Amino acid sequence: MKLTVTTSEILIRLLLAMLIAGIIGYDREQKNHPAGIRTHILVCVGACVIAMIQQEIGFQSLQIAESFPKFSGVVRADDARLIAQVVSGIGFLGAGTIVTTRHAVTGLTTAASLWATAGLGLAFGMGYYRIGLISAVIVFCSLTIFKKLIRVKPYRRIEIKYVHKQESKQFIENYFQENHVQATNVSFKTEVVQNATVYTNVYSVEMPKTLTYSDIIEEMSLYGNTRAVRLIGLQS
Repeated sequence: MKLTVTTSEILIRLLLAMLIAGIIGYDREQKNHPAGIRTHILVCVGACVIAMIQQEIGFQSLQIAESFPKFSGVVRADDARLIAQVVSGIGFLGAGTIVTTRHAVTGLTTAASLWATAGLGLAFGMGYYRIGLISAVIVFCSLTIFKKLIRVKPYRRIEIKYVHKQESKQFIENYFQENHVQATNVSFKTEVVQNATVYTNVYSVEMPKTLTYSDIIEEMSLYGNTRAVRLIGLQS
């Protein structure tokens, strides 16, 4: 057995890393997320390269120990040292894809996909093809198929600012009832703006599939007493 990574093995591992990362990156780019095809490929290939370097270091240590037995207790190689640096170091790149605004957080799924892609690169780089390929299928299914199969109705919050309290509250309640929107919680706030009392209601709502949040915002904004409508939520 030759203690080295052959040229054909290097090509196979790098091509697998590029192919799998490209598929995952395509899904992210198609959905207009910060990290796309090239970013995912670079992360996966880079992790793959580092894993192969770590493996070569281990092989060299064994060869030195075999050639110079008296130094076998001196020459050591930790197979997990460089890999551990990749796992911890990818965090800064993932953090760069997360955007936090006043009422929303975006990019969490993309950051997680980058972290998982780095793990796939390490698997291919170390030559663990079964782990890499099976894991790649699970990652891709998590990003695409599972989202379609598992329908989750998250509660979102809608903030509505309005004037003329009684009339406007009645309009909102009627709208929710007619469109089968279920408000599970509501908070209230009152403020005076330019000598006019402005009321702010924040509703936690669950709605039917036939209705979208953009529909609610658009139709609420057309009401004459409405001053502002916006969605407060968490996106990935």
